[in-house]
Amino acid sequence: MFSKTCEYGLRAVIFIAQQTKSEKKVGITTISEAIDSPQAFTAKILQQLTKNKITQSIKGPTGGFFIDKTKLKTITLSNIVEVLDGDTIYTGCGLGLHECNDNKPCPLHFKFIAIREELKKMLESTTLLELSEDKNLQNYYLKN
Repeated sequence: MFSKTCEYGLRAVIFIAQQTKSEKKVGITTISEAIDSPQAFTAKILQQLTKNKITQSIKGPTGGFFIDKTKLKTITLSNIVEVLDGDTIYTGCGLGLHECNDNKPCPLHFKFIAIREELKKMLESTTLLELSEDKNLQNYYLKN
């Protein structure tokens, strides 16, 4: 459903949000290990997220990645998905066809519309603050 870039990006941002709530900045090695992702790939993803003001970074021995605490309540999963994958998850064909619309639908087109709408609602309504404050956090996993 999401690209590999987006999957790793979502996991990384959720992890960083959790650490931000604990007043911590985290380095790329720690993030990569925590979400089970290749370090260079994760660095490239975080560079894109930082450029788009989802995450922030400070260089140096006491540096690392973090999220502005005031933004935790306003950044949604949808913001992250749109930075990394664009809006194709909301508009693209469920079978990956280039031309799929109401006039020329694929076999899943009309069923997929409802799924996309529900997914969009969930992504737009889920904030990083909500995920970082979840009381069941210790029961959730960010890696395989």
